[in-house]
Amino acid sequence: MASLMEAASAAVKARLFLNARAGTATRVGSVTELQRLFAEAGLLVDVEAADPERLVERTRAAVASGAGIVIAAGGDGTVRAVASAVVGTRAALGVLPVGTRNHFARDLGLPTDLALAIQTIARGHVRAVDVGEVNGRVFVNNASIGLYPEMVEEREKRQQRGWRKNLATVWASAVALRRFRMLRIRLAAAGDSGRWTTPFVFIGNNEYTMSLFALGKRPCLDKGALSLYTANVSRRFSLIRLAVMALLGRLEQARDFEQRCVPEAWLESRWWRLRVALDGEVLSLAPPLHFRARPGALRVLVPEGP
Repeated sequence: MASLMEAASAAVKARLFLNARAGTATRVGSVTELQRLFAEAGLLVDVEAADPERLVERTRAAVASGAGIVIAAGGDGTVRAVASAVVGTRAALGVLPVGTRNHFARDLGLPTDLALAIQTIARGHVRAVDVGEVNGRVFVNNASIGLYPEMVEEREKRQQRGWRKNLATVWASAVALRRFRMLRIRLAAAGDSGRWTTPFVFIGNNEYTMSLFALGKRPCLDKGALSLYTANVSRRFSLIRLAVMALLGRLEQARDFEQRCVPEAWLESRWWRLRVALDGEVLSLAPPLHFRARPGALRVLVPEGP
């Protein structure tokens, strides 16, 4: 780890981005209040609210103008957008985890308390961590194809109609299980290739402790590997059984799904477009899909210590 304290108080510029549509501002306070909290912690910060479609563009502009610290205030989708523009540069990413789940912040051991998160960023201890990438699109947590993107899209439709998230998730799961078609794909990784009929493919940035519909934590984010998961089912009845076992907490990894750690993987499909969920955001990408780990590509501000 290295310290940015002297730079933060002198030459380093810091820019904070809020997702203008995520309701983040209501959770972190006014722009003036945020700037005051950072100033009290010893860091001068410019705050900007940007539409989700412009977060990457605005972050790139900030880095190009000399910002040494770029802060994402929001959930994993906001963090992914900002991180994708910071990856591969000398700028450091700060995270104010004020989203719903905050998987990336949790796995990094970042504090969820706003004041402590601000202090963590201001103290400036940098750690290099990995990111994943598919066809040039960065993800900090995971990418998935098949059942999960179907569930995300259906859940968002219900939430837009005013449903609560938990109820929308249950409904979306039931709808996706009822109408979902199995994926027929070809996977190639670690010198091996084969054809699969599976309800989903899940690719994690480093290894997860995992049950099918409940992601566990990642022990580390710097092993330079992707964790590749496929479910060992090929019929709808087996998929429903798998979902029930997941809800009961009785999944067995060796029996119910296959996992391996690889530096990169290729996925081919007869479909000309595939819906891919990157950190919860659903995109449409054209196969073949090339997944790869980018070791140490992202500099993140974290608490001091191991």
